[in-house]
Amino acid sequence: MFHFLTEIGWKKFGIFAGGVLFGTAGLKVLSSKDAKKVYTQCTAAVLRAKDCIMEKKDLITENCMDIYEGAKEINTERDREELNKEVAEEAAGAEC
Repeated sequence: MFHFLTEIGWKKFGIFAGGVLFGTAGLKVLSSKDAKKVYTQCTAAVLRAKDCIMEKKDLITENCMDIYEGAKEINTERDREELNKEVAEEAAGAEC
């Protein structure tokens, strides 16, 4: 007569019942004014942290670009000096 009870997944049912209970309690907590203040303060803190992190990221990116441009200038100057040295050696070799 009660064979259907053995076929019920009690673990799944327990998880479902716990979710409903927690969801209902969670909705009541979320609807309170104190909880709203806490969530608002936490959200504001996260937004401030995000702004601070983005400013640091921009500063680091700018510094990296300056370093990269400086390194390119050094390599360009080095290539120019090596080319001038080769031209001078060829000119000295042609005069002999």
